[in-house]
Amino acid sequence: MLRLHFTEDDLRRVRVSRGPDPLWEIVCSICRLKTGDGRAEFGVWRDATRDRIRRDERLRVALSPLRGLVPSHGYIPDLLTPDVSGDFAAGLDAIGATPARVVADQVGRLNAAQARLRGPVGGPRVDSVDLVRVVRALRTYFDTLLRPHLSRVRGQVGVDVGLRSESLLGGGVRGLLESLAPYARWRDPVLEVDYPVSRDVFLGGRGLLLVPSFFCWRRPTALADPDLTPTLVYPVAKPAWHLARDGGRGASRLLGRTRAAILQALAGRDSCGGRTSTDIARVVGIAQSSLTYQMSALRDGGLVSSRRCGKYVVHAVTPLGLRVLDGA
Repeated sequence: MLRLHFTEDDLRRVRVSRGPDPLWEIVCSICRLKTGDGRAEFGVWRDATRDRIRRDERLRVALSPLRGLVPSHGYIPDLLTPDVSGDFAAGLDAIGATPARVVADQVGRLNAAQARLRGPVGGPRVDSVDLVRVVRALRTYFDTLLRPHLSRVRGQVGVDVGLRSESLLGGGVRGLLESLAPYARWRDPVLEVDYPVSRDVFLGGRGLLLVPSFFCWRRPTALADPDLTPTLVYPVAKPAWHLARDGGRGASRLLGRTRAAILQALAGRDSCGGRTSTDIARVVGIAQSSLTYQMSALRDGGLVSSRRCGKYVVHAVTPLGLRVLDGA
């Protein structure tokens, strides 16, 4: 468990990233490529990406500097995810300017961590890590394998940011921190985070940066160095990839475009098991008055359900609704 210890100053300095952080999405997606995690959520993307890398030798060579730096489990060098507020170009510049002593320290720590997990595995040698090649590989990976899906990534992260904003408006910073359940539990003044190792981090007035991530999976992740900007990266809700890939065309023919779009918006689930009316209206792009009518029709058809969760009424797609999306 990761325990983040807050002071009153820290509570005043909690931030939420407004969109996906490209470098965190790269790191988390590489982990998803190396494992079978999230078959429904990532399986289609993972299979297509693995196939492309397998068939394209030039791409394999271009991405090779990342192979040893991002393991499927365990420590990942903090130098790959500098705090630059999601600015990809600035992040690449910061990585390229990492001092040699920091590279040596973090790569040494990576190799030691992997040796503990798997025995001697021949990780990257410190003197073989060329930051110019690493930066080039990160740019190639993002442009080739992530950019084509960026609208979906931004959309799902944007939904989560909207939910966190509602929690902040309704319950203040403590309400925002409570909304991170089930990944984290707010026990004033400590945020207890589901984490693979036991750690205590005393924020000491530096605050906390919350980074919603599409490719993060199961549990949050954080920077290893306690002296860096305190950062917590957590997974956002997302529907199965094939539902987004279809774009709802079959369901649109059956239900109409607006109701199919509502079902698709509900195919992802937040921590309360659904989404609010405000969130759905924003994602689908319709007025609240129109949404009320459409939701009533979908409930009558057994395709969605509604229930109260804290201060809000949340809506969720039913198993029948998912079958309609999947089979229509």
